[in-house]
Formats: sequence, C-alpha cells, structure tokens
Amino acid sequence: MTTETKTRARPAAVILTPAAEARVAHLMRQAPEGAIGVKLSTPRRGCSGLAYSVDYVTEANSFDEKIETPGGLFFIDGASVLYLVGSTMDWQEDDFTAGFVFHNPNAKGTCGCGESFTI
Repeated sequence: MTTETKTRARPAAVILTPAAEARVAHLMRQAPEGAIGVKLSTPRRGCSGLAYSVDYVTEANSFDEKIETPGGLFFIDGASVLYLVGSTMDWQEDDFTAGFVFHNPNAKGTCGCGESFTI
C-alpha cells in the first residue's frame, strides 16, 4: 500500500494590486546596486504599535515569504506575516500624495494620522 501526499500552492500572505506590482517594478529599476527585491515589514512604532515599512533588501532571509512579481522579487518579513495575512497592498497617487495603501483585515484600529495600526 502506498500513500500519496498531495501538496497545493499556498496563497501569498499579501496580495499586490497591479498598481503595487507596477510600483515594485519602478522601484527595482531605480534600486541601488546589490538590491535583490523590495521587502514589507511591520516594525513597532507609531501611536498604535505597528507600522508598514517598505524597503530595499540585499539578501534573502529563509524565514521571509517571497513573492515573484513581473517587476521583481517582493519579500514579506517572516515576523510580520501573521499580522498581514489576507491583506491587499495597493499603490495610489493623487495631486497631493503618493504611497502604498494597505487593506489589512487583521488591523483592529489605526492611529489618527493613519501611520500605524494595532492588531
């Protein structure tokens, strides 16, 4: 008797909209030498406790989640994944502001300025 184990692809913790993917591609075209991708993390800061941070990354960490986008690699900090599961990351621009916007179903609240969130 043989048992067969089937595995299925695990969905990404964060879904990037086409606008966010395009912004990652733009960032990678302008990346400093040695950058291999862009990384999302949730450092502790701000009024509510956690903030979103997007930075260049120069080496892969085995605990980070890696998402291949058409414009380059996008990493999610391994310690931040639980705070971000099910989130959508978008890039929005208007006449006065431009930036990544996060729709995070895990966030229970945000500070008044919108810079940080709590789980």
